[in-house]
Amino acid sequence: MKLFVVLFLLRLPSVAPVIHSLKVFYTSSSEVPNYPEFVADYLVDEVQIVRYDSNTRRAVPKQDWMNKITEDDTKYWEEETEILKGNEQTLKKTIEIANQLLNQTEVIHSLKYFQTSFSEVPNLPEFVAVTLVDEVQIEHYDSNTRRAVPKQDWMNKITDDDPTYWEEDTQRFKGNEQIDKGNIELLKQRFNQTEGLHFVQWMSGCEWDDETDEVNGFHQYGYDGEDFISFDLKTETWIAPRPQAFITKHKLDNNKAWTMYLKHYHTKECPDWLKKFVNYGKSSLMRKERPSVSLLQKTPSSPVICHATGFYPDRANLFWKKDDKELHEEVVRGEILPNHDGTFQMSVDLDVSSVKAEDWGRYNCVFHLAGVKEDVHTTLDKRVILSNWRSGFPTAAVVAVGLLLLAGCIIGLVLWRRNSHGFRRTNTSESSSSSEDPVVKKRTSEEQTM
Repeated sequence: MKLFVVLFLLRLPSVAPVIHSLKVFYTSSSEVPNYPEFVADYLVDEVQIVRYDSNTRRAVPKQDWMNKITEDDTKYWEEETEILKGNEQTLKKTIEIANQLLNQTEVIHSLKYFQTSFSEVPNLPEFVAVTLVDEVQIEHYDSNTRRAVPKQDWMNKITDDDPTYWEEDTQRFKGNEQIDKGNIELLKQRFNQTEGLHFVQWMSGCEWDDETDEVNGFHQYGYDGEDFISFDLKTETWIAPRPQAFITKHKLDNNKAWTMYLKHYHTKECPDWLKKFVNYGKSSLMRKERPSVSLLQKTPSSPVICHATGFYPDRANLFWKKDDKELHEEVVRGEILPNHDGTFQMSVDLDVSSVKAEDWGRYNCVFHLAGVKEDVHTTLDKRVILSNWRSGFPTAAVVAVGLLLLAGCIIGLVLWRRNSHGFRRTNTSESSSSSEDPVVKKRTSEEQTM
């Protein structure tokens, strides 16, 4: 039996010394035998004055003197009934959503391809390509080494099915390296640029829900960290947010064969490869690792940073609570960032400038990992805070955290600066069938040329 109770409380004080109250209670439940699914009660000074439930579906007075209200508002009971009928449906939907969240067991897997080409960047490769599965890097290529190499041991299994996989990927990346070099020069002309740091980015891939088999796809290009053009699989058209991309949009919109190919790839072939990669690395990708959590503070007046690192997967949440109530003000949430070992880290800051010393114990930092029942709780305690203003503190700890955050920011810039658009996705429930990934095996110069 499941019971969900939603209470709304409104208290209105009158002039002292007598304090009157008006309280409205809503109770919505599911699978409770012999009890209405929805009940509404109005109380004045703790005396029930109005009652509504999903069985009678009418608001009725519970005190004789409440009938006087129709002298001022002849439609009061009719209007109140309609309002409560609407609230009944709203709370019913709320319970359905809560049930879905509590019973959610599916895992959404992702396959993402990134390519970044640079111009005039000293001491860095001009071209970098990486492939990620569930945010874990599985493949790498750059213009210095000029070889596609696995980044996870389990990726070596791919040669059991495709002995020439790494050689073919190497040749593909070499070709794309030359194409993207031309694209940078072309876009510099369109933007009236002659020199300086510039970079072209491309990302493509798909997501797959292993329970519903639903698939989402995305395919887009960026220039200097901003969206340049993206493909909308729902409308089968290209979206150009910048005037300099209109030429490219016109060219690609008129290429119907390429449009059909992209839709087929994102709904069929990309999910096939994703499922194959997940099967290769399932012992690693499906694992769950809880983090180590630390409290950090730069100075006595600085915010307290709750930092969690070493967790996997990245489906996690980190937040501050006071007296078991999650805080949304006076907190600053950081993004989830990758660690070098394939795990993740994140942080959330708490402004303690107005927190009294005796109230510190009422605050907790809570880490929640999807699929793990027990959360990690860390109480706000000055004795456990690591800080570089205390004597004997190993400042390397804060420095290390700062370097990790900086590295994460650099990685985010290289891969994609996610602005307000983010990935453009399409929904489909089609299953996969093809065994060859055209992005991996046969991406053409036409796709790459702007």
